[in-house]
Amino acid sequence: MERLRQLIVSVVGHVDHGKSSLLDKIRGSCIVDTEAGKITQAIGASLVPEQTINSICGEQLGGKMKIPGLLFIDTPGHAAFTSLRKRGGALADMAVLVVDINEGFKPQTIEALEILKQGKVPFLVAANKVDLVPGWNNESKGVIQNQSSNALQLFDQKMYLLVGSLFEQGFQSERFDRLTDFTKQVAIVPVSAITGQGLSELLMTLVGLAQKFLTARLTTEDSSIARGTILEIKEITGLGIVLDSIIYNGSIHKGDILLVGTVNGVAQSKVKALLEPTALCEIRDKKTGFENVEEAHAAAAVRIVAPNMECAVAGMPLIGLSEASQVEDAKAEVEALIKKVMLDVEGTGVVVRADSLGSLEALLIMLHEKKISVKSASIGNISKRDLCEAESNLESDPLAAVVLGFNVKITKEAEPLLENSEVRVVLGDIIYGLIDQYEKWLGERKRQLQQKELEKLVQPCSARILPGYVFRESNPAIFGVEVVAGLLKLDMPIMSKDGKHLSEIKSIQENQDNLKEAAKNKQVAVSVPKVMIGRQLNEGDIIYSAIPEEDFKKFKELKHLLTHEQKQLLKEIAEIMRKVGVFWGV
Repeated sequence: MERLRQLIVSVVGHVDHGKSSLLDKIRGSCIVDTEAGKITQAIGASLVPEQTINSICGEQLGGKMKIPGLLFIDTPGHAAFTSLRKRGGALADMAVLVVDINEGFKPQTIEALEILKQGKVPFLVAANKVDLVPGWNNESKGVIQNQSSNALQLFDQKMYLLVGSLFEQGFQSERFDRLTDFTKQVAIVPVSAITGQGLSELLMTLVGLAQKFLTARLTTEDSSIARGTILEIKEITGLGIVLDSIIYNGSIHKGDILLVGTVNGVAQSKVKALLEPTALCEIRDKKTGFENVEEAHAAAAVRIVAPNMECAVAGMPLIGLSEASQVEDAKAEVEALIKKVMLDVEGTGVVVRADSLGSLEALLIMLHEKKISVKSASIGNISKRDLCEAESNLESDPLAAVVLGFNVKITKEAEPLLENSEVRVVLGDIIYGLIDQYEKWLGERKRQLQQKELEKLVQPCSARILPGYVFRESNPAIFGVEVVAGLLKLDMPIMSKDGKHLSEIKSIQENQDNLKEAAKNKQVAVSVPKVMIGRQLNEGDIIYSAIPEEDFKKFKELKHLLTHEQKQLLKEIAEIMRKVGVFWGV
């Protein structure tokens, strides 16, 4: 029998713009307080039934509610998490793009829009935090009504900045109560997750759009095969491994054959139990109550208990069916979906590990945006093999000798390998924090490696031959010098002030102690073969390090690491050399 199912709504947007808080206000719950750093890290789902929507909207819906409720999917800030897939397209029927009206568009807002555009997912904008608009009346029952002209003027200025940002991304938009064509314009609904203003308008707009334009998409048959997507895999005491999932089509029953996607193909099991979170509860919340049910009908958030599901992967498809004759066709369908969601990597670069497919996808997209190549990417804790893979990069690309791990640990077998290894492991339970840590390390490591490169080059140096301190005129010449600028080093090639190459510094002494180098203002004795004092050099002359042209070009590349004195000295040396060759060092 055909019926309309719940509308699946994905809540997306920039981190900290209030996605989870908005859902909390609708549900009257506090899931946001349980997240690491209060930033959503895993995808969750909660059902808001028809009765709740009617109670929030009051008489404004006028008994016109046809769909049985809304199933909200709460996603982390990064747009990659909105790409949960189902058979035939995006998992969500609609999306709510949450934007802080005071901050406007951020990079993740634009990324979320790109994903929605690619998936052809209809959406509306929740312009959140209107309570922070100066002069805003937070006591008003209607979000726009009973506002002062000054407050509305400020609000309109901020809202039309959103309209402009949406236009730049290819979308026409307008405030929800001024829309003239819902098929061509995106509705912007002002809301406050703190005061609850605008929630009834937001829900009415969602329901109205769904009932007018999406009824064909929401039609399902309870007797059909169940199709769904795994949100999260976890171990529950007394139940073992469970699959928190969304059933978006059909019905799943206790005792059904269960097929799920894994990184190695399709795994088969049998549904041992089905648990549905009570209405308005978040499936991730540890305090959520669950009801043991015989069957679950789309659209539903359901916890599936089935044996031997350790290999299941978050983000992968699942199918539930009662007829054994349907298994082969269903397996082929799951395999086709697995190919669509498996991730491509470059085969060179850093090693990435994460706790779920969604997390992994987010990391890969962020690294790709920053042009960081990935050698391998997989799900699970960091193993010895991962460390060995990263270590193999040390010679070819030391900056890629890194393992990035989101929400994972280092296995006990792998820990001893790190003791004397140059491999860097970066762990984190907040994706943005993990990337920030990596970028900080990357900057420091680049600087260290560049500094080592600098040290291998012939250093800029100038030194004055001290009058009265010529100890031997030739074979080799031994004389005293004062370092005027830069660093005098052993085996450094030297030249005269007219750019003529003379010889090399073969020894440096101070009070009969042999030195490897001498810094600015030091007075030392040097030994220089192949020159004669009185012929090539004289007392009081300035000698310079004879920097090879290739070394000079390298100094130019790394000039951000040089001191002002080094830059001035290199400029002086270049001027000398360009009298010999006009294009030297260019």
